[in-house]
Amino acid sequence: MKTVILTDSCCDLPIDFVKENNIEVMPLRVNIKGKEIKDDLGQSIEYKAFYDMIREGEMPSTSQVNAYEFTEVFEKYSNQGYSIIYIGFSSALSGCVNSARIAKENVEGEISSADITIIDTKCASMGLGLVVYYAASMLKNGASKDEVVAWIEDNKLKVNHWFTVDDLNHLKRGGRVSSTAAIVGTMLNIKPILHVDDEGRLIPVSKVKGRKKSIKGLQESLKERIIKPEEQTIFISHGDCLSEAEHLKDLILNEVQVKEVIINNVGPAVGSHSGPGTIALFFIGENR
Repeated sequence: MKTVILTDSCCDLPIDFVKENNIEVMPLRVNIKGKEIKDDLGQSIEYKAFYDMIREGEMPSTSQVNAYEFTEVFEKYSNQGYSIIYIGFSSALSGCVNSARIAKENVEGEISSADITIIDTKCASMGLGLVVYYAASMLKNGASKDEVVAWIEDNKLKVNHWFTVDDLNHLKRGGRVSSTAAIVGTMLNIKPILHVDDEGRLIPVSKVKGRKKSIKGLQESLKERIIKPEEQTIFISHGDCLSEAEHLKDLILNEVQVKEVIINNVGPAVGSHSGPGTIALFFIGENR
């Protein structure tokens, strides 16, 4: 059977890559200014326009992909004779994987030939995107579905997520830091460095004073933890702060030789919770 990769829009991959590799991206939705917007990798709303609304005081909320939407897509590909791999956003941060599991049960009960694999990557943003990137490359190079699934399961907890935010108040809204920590941190210009742990949860790791030190801290995390850098494509995502993302790229390349660096925007679904000025770095290490 032919194999198709599905993921959700929290992957934050470049739209051109998704189209070139025939990846089906399930859009989460963002409610902002009284409107529901599809998070479809920058097609329905420009990234800058979205972040400018937050800068002007808008407080977006997000909604996951529901089981009905997954069922429709699973049925479509199953009826066309495809095996399906859904590579999903961390279940600790979203209910998308649970919706997909409900849909899988529904579809496999109705279509006897359906072959659907659901993977909870425990990854977020372009960490999820990195898993999808490698899976798509494997398929293109002739790997079987089983080989792709095995690689993902063996490597998903090696995907390092290191990031910093410019405004602690967005993390406060999501319950990631306390109100007191947000107020004091803002007054003292404290910038947190966070990562995603083995359970797929967002965890503060350290605090530094000032934006430059926080970005330098991301580069230092990569230097300490990356394996076989010359073979790796690494990802950097940003919340409408491209020049700082490029600065991080330069810091890395000045000291570590990697195969390629891909920079893209943090999309609305993730950016609703991290805010403008987020900088995130993704690569593979021995572990997280």
